[in-house]
Formats: sequence, structure tokens, C-alpha cells
Amino acid sequence: MQEENQQSSDPKQVHQSPDWAIRTVEKIALAGLQEQKSARRWSILFKSLTFIYLFFLLMTFLGWVGQSKNASTAHTALIDLSGVIEAGGAVNADAVISSLNDAYDNKGTKGIILRINSPGGSPVQAGIINDEIHRQRKLHPEIPVYAVVEDICASGGYYIAVAADKIFVDKASIVGSIGVLMDGYGFTEVMKKVGVERRLMTAGSNKGMLDPFSPVNPKQQALAQSMLDQIHQQFITVVREGRGSRLKENEETFSGLFWNGEESIKLGLADAQGSAEYVAREVIKESDIVDFTYQETVVDRFAKKLGASMAQELGVSAKNLLPTLR
Repeated sequence: MQEENQQSSDPKQVHQSPDWAIRTVEKIALAGLQEQKSARRWSILFKSLTFIYLFFLLMTFLGWVGQSKNASTAHTALIDLSGVIEAGGAVNADAVISSLNDAYDNKGTKGIILRINSPGGSPVQAGIINDEIHRQRKLHPEIPVYAVVEDICASGGYYIAVAADKIFVDKASIVGSIGVLMDGYGFTEVMKKVGVERRLMTAGSNKGMLDPFSPVNPKQQALAQSMLDQIHQQFITVVREGRGSRLKENEETFSGLFWNGEESIKLGLADAQGSAEYVAREVIKESDIVDFTYQETVVDRFAKKLGASMAQELGVSAKNLLPTLR
């Protein structure tokens, strides 16, 4: 009897009501519904963002999103060539040709400036760009093309510049380096010291040509030098054709030396001093500059990264064996 009285006087039992369990279940159910609503809202948000991203990629791929290059009023077209010249690199033939086509196709273009800041690079890419500039100049003789050098226009950069009607420089610009090189290393003496033996098997007597872990083969070295001399002669021919009677040749002109902008004018490697703004304003007479430099899209960057990854997986490592204009 005493225990019953104690139980009835327990506060917890006094405040409990018969529908306590029902209310608890309702609270749990409401909390679950709120969580489901919240999860649904986040799901819709992420799906919407994904759709917007994919839509933007599609627009970029189709060329509907990007820098506007449809200026209809009279202007000077600017194309930047900044960086090393190489396939798929900062400056490459496909990108420059695309920019040239856009600039020439635009009815408002009164002149084109190639603003060059490059130490050189691939003779193939530079040669393709040089040829395209000459082709376009013949098709559009009324639209002049001027090369404007900023910090450096050496080797492959100069290979491109000589295709222009005139070359403008800053007095402190670096210009020239008309030569070709093929660089590498030799590790044969180091291997002897550490006791490492090179085991190279090839099918073809010259397949292992210029292998850095094998002794120099005089015949292969002569073949490589002959190739470099031929490419150098091609470079010399392009410079002579581009500069014509303006070029003041001497024994060092094609030696690979380079000069500052002021000296390059005296040597006939360049024509005058002037920035891109100066050429647009004073030479082309159209101070309004429209940038036609090719801009990579998201899809382009993704494809380039994918290609680079695949190349690495395939073990592509012959780049250092290519002749270079720098």
C-alpha cells in the first residue's frame, strides 16, 4: 500500500498523459518530413547548378559564349603572341590563324597589329604562321599588318615578325637570335663512375640517335647538324625575303646573336620605335583597338588536359629532340 502511494506521488507519472506517445511520434514524423523537404531543396539546387554548368559548356562549345569580336565600326585589330611557340602551347599556329581569319573577316578592321613577346619555339609552328600572314596579305592588300615587339622577339618570334609589313620595337626590346638549336645531356661518364650499363635495343641503325645514355655517334651527330643547318638556312631565307633591302647584313646577322631594339633598327632588323597604341593611332590611324587574340574555351582547356594526360600515359617524351628556334 505504501509503495502504491509512492508511485502515485511520482512527479513523472503525474505529468504524463495518455496521448504523450502520440505527440512524440508526431514530432518525430514532422522532423522527418522537414529533413525530406530540406534534402529535396538541396537536390533541386544541385541539379539546377549542374544543368546551368552543362548549358554553359554547350554554349561555349558552339561558340555562342565568349569574347565579342564583331565590332562593326572602324578599328585596329590586335593579336597577342605571348609565350613559347609550340603546338598546343601559348602561341600555336591554329590559334593565330583563327585570330587572323577573324580579324580579316571583320569589315571594321583597318589594320592588324601582331603584338609579339616571345623567346621563340617550334620552327614548324612559326613557319606555318609566317606563311599564313603572307597568304592573307596577298588576299587583303588594303589591310596592313604590323609587328610590335614588347620585351622580346627572338628566334621563332622574329621568324613570325618578318612576315609583317613593318616591325616596331621599344628601344630596350630584345630582337634577333636568328639560329636553331637542339639541346640535350650526356650521362655516359656518370654511368661509368656509378657502374651502370646502358642496354639499348633498336630495330634500325639510327633509331637510338642522340640517346643521352649512349656515347656520341659521329655519323649521327653529323646528320643532326646537317638538319639544323638546313632549318637555319630556311630561317635565313625567310628573314631576307621579309626584310628585303632594309636588312643590313654582316657576319653576325645570322649567328644567333640578339640586339636591343635601338640597335636592331640600325641593323635593319626592325623599322622604328613604337608601341601598339602608337601604331594604331599614328600609323593605322585608328586608335580604337579591338582584341582578336584567340581565347581558349572551357572545352578547349579540358581537351588539352585530356590530351596531355593521354600523352603522359603513352610515354611521349621526344619533345627535347625537336629542333628549336630560340
